[in-house]
Amino acid sequence: MNTRVLIILSLFVGIGAVLHTVVPAMLFGMKPDMLLSMMFLGIMLFPKLKYVIIVSIVTGVVSALTTLAPGGQIANLIDKPITGLLFFGLFLLIKNMVNEKIGAPILTGIGTIISGSIFLFSALYIVGLMDGIFTVLFLTIVLPTATVNAIVMIVVYPIVQKIMKRSQPITV
Repeated sequence: MNTRVLIILSLFVGIGAVLHTVVPAMLFGMKPDMLLSMMFLGIMLFPKLKYVIIVSIVTGVVSALTTLAPGGQIANLIDKPITGLLFFGLFLLIKNMVNEKIGAPILTGIGTIISGSIFLFSALYIVGLMDGIFTVLFLTIVLPTATVNAIVMIVVYPIVQKIMKRSQPITV
C-alpha cells in the first residue's frame, strides 16, 4: 500500500469528520452525513479495492463516534463498508461512459441515498421503530443530504483533481 495515498485518504476522513461534527442535528438526532462526500471523493481519486475497504471502514468508525442518532453507532459500522463497495462498483461501471464532472455529483447523490437507506433501515431495526418512520426520515434527512453532498462534490471534485494533477503526489 502506498503511504501517500493513505495519508491523503486520512486527510479526507479528517475533513469529513470535522464537517460531520459541526453540522447540526435535524430530526431525532439525525444529521446530514457530510463524511460521505469525503469518502466518495477518496474512492473516486483512488479506485482500488484495498483503499476502498480501508477508507470505508475508517469512515464507518469515525461516523459511529460522531453520530447522535439512536442506534447510529452500529448502523454506521454496517452502512459505510457496504456503501463504499457499492459506490466503488458503480464508479467502475460508469467511469469510462460519463464525464467525471457530471458523474461525480450524480454518483455522490446515488451513493448518499444508498447509504442513507442502509443506515435508516439498520438503525430503525436496532431501535425497534419500523412503523412508517422510515419514509419520513428518508424524505426529510436522506434526500436533502444527497442534494447537499452532490452540490459539495460539484464544487470540491474539480478543485481536488486540479490540485492532484499539479502536485503529482502519487499515481495510482
